[in-house]
Amino acid sequence: MKNEIENIIFSRFVNQPIPFEILSIEKFYKKFDQTLFDLSKPHRIEFHALIIIIEGESIHEVDFKKEILSPGIVLPLIKNQVHAFSKEPTVKGYVISFEESFITQYLNEKNLFHFLHIYHTPSIIVGKENLLQLNPFLQILINLQIDPNTNLKAELVNSTFMALLFNIKRLSIYQHKIFKSQRFKDFTHFQQLITQHYHETHNVKDYAHKLAISYKYLNDICKEISKKTAKEFLDSWLLLEIKRNISENKYTSQEIAYKMGFNEPSNFIRFFKKFMGITPNQFQKIK
Repeated sequence: MKNEIENIIFSRFVNQPIPFEILSIEKFYKKFDQTLFDLSKPHRIEFHALIIIIEGESIHEVDFKKEILSPGIVLPLIKNQVHAFSKEPTVKGYVISFEESFITQYLNEKNLFHFLHIYHTPSIIVGKENLLQLNPFLQILINLQIDPNTNLKAELVNSTFMALLFNIKRLSIYQHKIFKSQRFKDFTHFQQLITQHYHETHNVKDYAHKLAISYKYLNDICKEISKKTAKEFLDSWLLLEIKRNISENKYTSQEIAYKMGFNEPSNFIRFFKKFMGITPNQFQKIK
């Protein structure tokens, strides 16, 4: 039987006065080597993170997809994703880990929009030639981390990290489409509601009602931002979460079916097979 996917909470490997840590990739690997935790083994994180690649090339697996890491790549990692690092460190750069609430609690509405916009992007290309412009912010974060003075430390870390994110967004080679603030806010709220109520309903109209918006408007913003209809977006989220649950090897198909809000296991199997072409049990065997 394959190993179970572990859920990694922030405090398990981080011992900082505030829920934020920045490490070079080299120190990041050494830290986990000392704990005997295998980073190449798929694991689900219960916090947010950011990987910045300075040198070298590698592969990072995110939710069953492989991302190529090379100089100038910035990879936002989101809570509840399943990750697997390469076995050996073949890249140089930084890994920043933090609790989302630590960042968002200090943000005004405009900055929260930018934070969510960045963390809605799977991979960001800054460009190798622009990496030097990120160094001042990275160095300030490193210095703050080792500074024993805790006076206003959380506020300084927060503002410096947001400045780093702003520069990443500004320097990005990929021209991010700028969505209207309210439409993007409604879309992210839709995402949040799915994570809270997926076990209760798979009906998009129910989510539109909870948002106090029309089904047509919800469908329009989903197509604009995700290139999917609201139903397609909901189905794709359900499918990904099902794959995560299957890969954990902790639950039977029937348990996952009820956990994911399917009234009958047969409906769950039919849903999964519609998109994957195989049954949940067959998927489990190949993972």
